[in-house]
Amino acid sequence: MSATSMRGPVPRWAEWAAQATMWCAIPSGIWRILFALRLPAGFTGSSDPDHVNFFFLLGYVSALTLLSEAAAFLSMGLVRSWGEIWPRWIPFLRGRRVHPLAAIIPAALGAAALMALWSGLVFGFETSDPELPHGGKLVVLYLCYLPLVAWGPLLAAVTVAYAVRRHRHG
Repeated sequence: MSATSMRGPVPRWAEWAAQATMWCAIPSGIWRILFALRLPAGFTGSSDPDHVNFFFLLGYVSALTLLSEAAAFLSMGLVRSWGEIWPRWIPFLRGRRVHPLAAIIPAALGAAALMALWSGLVFGFETSDPELPHGGKLVVLYLCYLPLVAWGPLLAAVTVAYAVRRHRHG
């Protein structure tokens, strides 16, 4: 099933919003990897990356970054045909119709979790810890993580568009 044969048209804004979710996760991922590579990020004391095994830290942040990007990529399923028909590489389900709730429920829960997790960057980000970066390094950290605030609302909007489209067009 191609994008043109999907059940109902995908609104252009929903396509853009789904793509934007992937872009939201990139800056923090880049920051984390540079942090693990010992870029001077301004952390001191027990938060200093020099106090953690290099290979463990690099593996951890790389896995976290890949997991974040993979989760963001799943948003595309809400605007692509593989969000309506299971792809052929998924055993036992390939070619079968995706029940709308199988996409809507995890996407809605994910959107709610992301909003709960990242809203603190806007409402009450704590900067009084002396081990946290200060000055320009804090600004860079904040700017790299701030796009994550938009991820939850974007995913919620795309989820609603998917739910409406699937309700109207099957």
